[in-house]
Amino acid sequence: MDLKKNIKEAVRLIRKAKYGVAFTGAGISVDSGLRPFRGENGLWNDVNPNYFEIDFFKKKPYQSWKILKEVFYDNLANIKPNIAHKVLGKMCERGFVESVITQNVDGLHQMAGSKYVYELHGSCRQLVCNECMSEYDLGFADLNFLPPTCFMCKGVLKPDMVFFNEPIPHFAKKRSFEEAEKSDVFLIIGANAEVYPANAIPHAAKEKGATIIEINISESHFTNEITDIFLQGTSSEIMTKIGKLLYV
Repeated sequence: MDLKKNIKEAVRLIRKAKYGVAFTGAGISVDSGLRPFRGENGLWNDVNPNYFEIDFFKKKPYQSWKILKEVFYDNLANIKPNIAHKVLGKMCERGFVESVITQNVDGLHQMAGSKYVYELHGSCRQLVCNECMSEYDLGFADLNFLPPTCFMCKGVLKPDMVFFNEPIPHFAKKRSFEEAEKSDVFLIIGANAEVYPANAIPHAAKEKGATIIEINISESHFTNEITDIFLQGTSSEIMTKIGKLLYV
């Protein structure tokens, strides 16, 4: 079956779905100017992931923050949702997709209009104090002075995202599995999900009978294991075609 026919079949299934859920990874944000972490152009090819390890951050917050600022924050104001985020937001608005489970920390789904977003790895747009756990919007911090500190206790602020050797937030993990298990159509968009528990969520959907539609630029380990319809291409390219057929 060719791509055009596959897209039409995917749209047919999305239209008739009783409970559609989307599961997204770094691939959906590439066209917004964000690099994936792994792969040919992956961030870990150029940046030592130890800077994102929680014990390193606690011991050497300035060094971690210097890299964090370069990687995430220097260009964050210019990062906007792309067409894939926007089409998905419209699909949520129209009831084709009930919720979005994401591994991304960029907050672009919310900016594009998706209402129910479960962030498995947290958000770089929120900060939390390492000492008293006070929470702040990113705008509170002046990142010209590193590391940023807490107004309440002067402790070091950390991006409210999951570092290496930190647990996944309980609520996000619990709700993500619940949403996956409720779904009858489950869209994987720009996600390889090589790390547990994220990689188990699509399998949980499949085990409960969901049809898996995968959008990826190349085959993932999901493709031959659980995927029912594989749509090969960039997230923006495929989601644009789906959006046109759904009239969103």
